[in-house]
Amino acid sequence: MVTMIGQETREVERKITAILQILSESATPLGSRTISKTLEQRGITLGERAVRYHLKIMDEKGLTRPVGHKDGRTITPSGLEELRNALVTDKIGFINSKIERLAYQTNIGLRSGTGRTPVDISLFDRKDFTHAVKVMSGIIQSGLCSSSMVALAGEGSKLGEITVPTGKVGFATICSVAVNGCLLKSGIPVHARFGGLLQFKSGQPYRFVDIIEFSGSTIDPSDIFIAGKMTDILKTVASGNGKVLAHYYEIPLLSAGKADELLERLRHSGLLGFAILSRPGEMLCEIPHNQDKVGLVTLSGLNPAAGAVESGIPVTNYSMSCLLEVSRLRPFTELL
Repeated sequence: MVTMIGQETREVERKITAILQILSESATPLGSRTISKTLEQRGITLGERAVRYHLKIMDEKGLTRPVGHKDGRTITPSGLEELRNALVTDKIGFINSKIERLAYQTNIGLRSGTGRTPVDISLFDRKDFTHAVKVMSGIIQSGLCSSSMVALAGEGSKLGEITVPTGKVGFATICSVAVNGCLLKSGIPVHARFGGLLQFKSGQPYRFVDIIEFSGSTIDPSDIFIAGKMTDILKTVASGNGKVLAHYYEIPLLSAGKADELLERLRHSGLLGFAILSRPGEMLCEIPHNQDKVGLVTLSGLNPAAGAVESGIPVTNYSMSCLLEVSRLRPFTELL
């Protein structure tokens, strides 16, 4: 009986942690219906009534706070602290699971220009956005981003699942997980290995100098490197020498030819900027791989936002945030 109670308590904790995770990823209050639907997408079945029950418990513990007359909730500082500490063993590999989920949900029609793609979302203060566009322009035009296609949203509008708060501008870039999704839909399995800082020399990718394995992380490596002020993307734009955010994947050697063709189609569509495949038997950016694999390096969609942070502009980032309709994306040059 004691074992059963322990298991039930742990299951409740998992559900509360999942709800806290969803609330932490939202810039606006969420109601029980939205939370229930998002939980279902993540493989957790919890009806609206059950979500309201858990939210009541979380309110009493000070983890969440009711907002307005409806059942909207926001996460509190205590909730964020609980999220950082709760069920650490369950959170190991969280980023890998998130990558796999977004890749599976990716549905890009290259010929029709329709479907949905994973995006990274950054929120800027409205007063800073004109300056941010100037800073990000050099980064995107230098090709140091996953794609030059972006989406904007003003306060009160939505970018995927995120509602832009008052006084903010929402800026979405294509997440490199989009490449995973397209490869997966083409029958090519992808192993996401790590995110890191890719060093450029004389304008060319040289080697990874810092890496964080996706399988052992509960936080997107790009967020860690940005928060640690470890990038020098503006220096890379100016001199060709510096460190930018990048991701490293592996695919089967036998699928390399098919993958190369798909990457070229993505480049032609404008949905992909920088991506390189290793040659059989050769290291890629000084990273070794298994004999029957080839390496794939893509740049992070958060590089423009990281450059804005380097220039002193406050930014709130939601990496690997959600899926966005491809039809909402526009060339960055239209902002200039």
